[in-house]
Amino acid sequence: MPNIDNLEQTFYQLADRLVDSLVSGEYLTISLDSEQSQFTRFNKAKVRQSGVVADGNVRISLIHNQREAYAEFPFTGYLATDLDYGLSSLNYLRQEVAQLPENPYCVLPTNQGSSREVYQGKLLDPEQAIATILAPLSGIDFAGFYASGSIIRANANSAGQRHWFATDSFFVDYSMFVQTSSGEKAVKGIYAGKDWQLDTYHAQIETSKQQLVALQNPSKTIARGQYRTYFAPAAAADLLGFLTWSAGESSLQQGSSAFFKLKSEGRSLSPLLSLSENFTYGNVPRFNSLGEVAPEHLPIITNGKLVNTLVSSRSAKEYGKQANGAGMSESMRSPEVAAGDLPLSDVLQRLGTGLYLSNLHYLNWSDRTGGRITGMTRYACFWVENGELIAPIENLRFDDSIYDFLGKKLEAVTDFREFIPETGTYEKRSLGGILVPALLINNFKFTL
Repeated sequence: MPNIDNLEQTFYQLADRLVDSLVSGEYLTISLDSEQSQFTRFNKAKVRQSGVVADGNVRISLIHNQREAYAEFPFTGYLATDLDYGLSSLNYLRQEVAQLPENPYCVLPTNQGSSREVYQGKLLDPEQAIATILAPLSGIDFAGFYASGSIIRANANSAGQRHWFATDSFFVDYSMFVQTSSGEKAVKGIYAGKDWQLDTYHAQIETSKQQLVALQNPSKTIARGQYRTYFAPAAAADLLGFLTWSAGESSLQQGSSAFFKLKSEGRSLSPLLSLSENFTYGNVPRFNSLGEVAPEHLPIITNGKLVNTLVSSRSAKEYGKQANGAGMSESMRSPEVAAGDLPLSDVLQRLGTGLYLSNLHYLNWSDRTGGRITGMTRYACFWVENGELIAPIENLRFDDSIYDFLGKKLEAVTDFREFIPETGTYEKRSLGGILVPALLINNFKFTL
């Protein structure tokens, strides 16, 4: 694939040629996903697999006579090759779209203005990355995954609108293991961002090492019941991430959203909780797959009150609402939760006696419209007494409602936040994540 700086020109040349090939009554949207990334897998603090990926994929969506179909093809960065793929796909879609039923909520491309955003980071030199990551891990059973590089998202349409978004990013998603009298245990961590800060990485590794030592104490079995519980940022991200799927107008209209009671029954959450969509960090593009641009900042929950929903163009048509640049899934793409006033130095003292949870897993809705979430504890979770870590715990299952644990039970929100990235690499590197504080919750309900 050509140099990343030349891909923008090639993409727009491809888009122009495809648009020029349209006939009367045809409308086209062209989207690009592309990346140039370094990937390395580690096992027992050694390299298991390493390589570089330069890849891209174009999706074109053709609308004709209120009917719509799409096709995808590889983006090589070489115009002649990509144009062959594109014209063949366009001809295929013409045959396909003629056989489809009309879509009453079909959204035609428009030109609402173009944009260009490029975010350059300070990434590790690929030649030095492995040594830098492994340097503080001597003697540690370390397994993990490192991804780093540039990611591109772009969009153009037959109305003349163009968007280009490129960002540098990295993450190290890792676990550290230790053998104990009750079997193997692990600490999980993640370090991510645009600018690699060596001191920050070393500090996080040191914290994980300290937790690894604490895990070697005999485990404590906790009876089911309600406990004061501290959710570290990674655990809080798992819980709060469920809220980011619930802000869509269509699910609220259909009565299937966890926010249903917020909108229809006048319920509220804790005044300590505020959730927003914030694109100013440059983690994801503001434009969606149709090229529609979302507001730079959109509050969803402010001091516990639902103040906005995400409205796609389809939902706007169907329910008579005003679209606000949401994607078709109407899930949040760049969520952040506001910080509070609990400092890190006071966390254990404020917790007092209860549970310190670093990570969760197997989360799911147990009652979506009731806002009830179930899941389990995992990795470096501890019993705390009088402000001191006493022992690691055996896994617990929880089941509680956001209207309780993010309502009257939410006691404090930390004054620090962490960015927990999306780490998916299936087909392509995922963009985005969630910026979250930690949470202190009173009487959180554990069922097993």
